Amino acid sequence: MRAVIQRITEASVTIDSQIVASIQKGLLVLVGIEDADTQEDIDWLTAKIAKLRIFGDENDIMNLSVQDIDGDIIVVSQFTLHAATKKGNRPSYIKASKPEIAIPLYENFVQKLEQEIGKKVQTGQFGADMKVSLINDGPVTIIMDTKNKE
Repeated sequence: MRAVIQRITEASVTIDSQIVASIQKGLLVLVGIEDADTQEDIDWLTAKIAKLRIFGDENDIMNLSVQDIDGDIIVVSQFTLHAATKKGNRPSYIKASKPEIAIPLYENFVQKLEQEIGKKVQTGQFGADMKVSLINDGPVTIIMDTKNKE
């Protein structure tokens, strides 16, 4: 499971000219799922995201989590995070899970993240053509991969 976590001052997801998710201060999380992902990956990643200290404290030192600032989260599924680019110029998405595997894992990920932060998480729509807008604060962007826990 791969995630791109962006600290934002605002973010939204639009589908067919309709805003389906919109938040102010918090995190925009793009998540990619592969067949090898398990509940263990979900548990590890959601706990890390909830506790990630990337918001400024009173001294403007990144010392606070999204929970500490009572921030919000939007989660967007993004299979392209598993693009293989080693050969040629057209990315291969062979490692990205098909919907029948990815959707239950994605839904479980969102539910577990809601439990971790103690509030509702907004989402895009799995498989939809989404327009994602954001103002990245900092910019702060963190990449996590449950198969490469650095």
